[in-house]
Amino acid sequence: MRSWWVTTGACLVAVVLFLLGNAAALAQESSPEAESVEPETRDVVDMRPEERASWSPRNLFAPLTSIFLGGPSYWYKPREIEVETTPPGGSVDLFYVRANFQKRFEQGEAPLLVLLPSRIEAGPRDSLTIRAFREGYRQKSVTLKMSGREDRVVVDLEPLPNHLEALSHRYFAGRSSLSFLTGELLEFRIHEADDGFTVILNETALSSEARSSLEGLQSPQIRAASAHQLGEDLVVKINLSPAARKARTELRSRQTYEAPRDLYDFSLDLIPADGAGRDVKRTLAALARLRSSHVTGCAMSFDRAVREQLDAGALSRALTPRGAFTDRYLRAAMRRLGEVTPGHSIQFSGSVRFDSTIPIELEAALSQAGDARGYLALLRQFVAELEARDYRRETLRGLIAPELDATRFAAILDESERRERECLASR
Repeated sequence: MRSWWVTTGACLVAVVLFLLGNAAALAQESSPEAESVEPETRDVVDMRPEERASWSPRNLFAPLTSIFLGGPSYWYKPREIEVETTPPGGSVDLFYVRANFQKRFEQGEAPLLVLLPSRIEAGPRDSLTIRAFREGYRQKSVTLKMSGREDRVVVDLEPLPNHLEALSHRYFAGRSSLSFLTGELLEFRIHEADDGFTVILNETALSSEARSSLEGLQSPQIRAASAHQLGEDLVVKINLSPAARKARTELRSRQTYEAPRDLYDFSLDLIPADGAGRDVKRTLAALARLRSSHVTGCAMSFDRAVREQLDAGALSRALTPRGAFTDRYLRAAMRRLGEVTPGHSIQFSGSVRFDSTIPIELEAALSQAGDARGYLALLRQFVAELEARDYRRETLRGLIAPELDATRFAAILDESERRERECLASR
């Protein structure tokens, strides 16, 4: 008889708790707090699974335990979590996991509001994983248990350890070189394909200056170039031209340290296996065609205008020999400048002159090539004699301003040529 009363009492308690739970849920759904009083201005992502978690004793005792957890809303109120990133605007991947199985996946951009099921509808092992990422920053993940009380999550993103500060491209006489300048020693991988190659820079972010230099990059060897962030790695894709593929272009890499700017220089040279001797003969023939008229008269107006608009330090770095394949051509052009300049000496500011036929004076002239009068005008003509019209500006940019973006360099040339035309018109 006593067991019958115990069983009956337990059943009555269960029924009462069940009814209280339903009443609390209904009250929560109909309460003014459950209704949105203002239209949501943030992105809203619904992460509620289509089905509830399986029934467990927790459902039976939830009305009782809610007394100790702050009221019925703890169990029965649908959850909302604000997700933000620092810095703002990060991309967010959301994973709803139940019993080690992914039940839902959504993406968004912070800040956003995430809609979650009530705790009574979620399983005891349910969790939400927030994976945030932003270009230039490390990826970071945060996992929240559905039994938690969080209503706001701020994911602090850490900057990537390396940064591509600048990118330069040089093309001349059938060869190209790409230089990646980074704050730390670069770790990289190169994948070659039929249409070109891909350079993967590990844990490296792309600066706006490097992106500008990369956009529009073209030469007789390179048809197109692009870069995008793949997770924490920077991927640079280089498509070779049909001529470069036909010439069986080879890749050679080297790394150096640039002490004045405290930067590491990773250079990738594109060397054609075929036609190297022909290109050298073509270059020497073009050099022999340079005349005094190319570095005197109104050509000097162009020369001065370009020098005035370029940064003196950047011009000096571009023209000073540093182990690049263009060094021998720049040295030959400086020697030719001395040969075609009136007086057969290279003129600098003031009364400084160097005789290019004397090796030590030629080296002294090369060390301050950015100040050599007529040198930029001579390089312009050197390029014009050697390269097709479509690639002349890009080739000249590679020689005297390889880190400057193509748009800015085009504006400098336009202004310099305008001054040259004014000089010719005034004669």
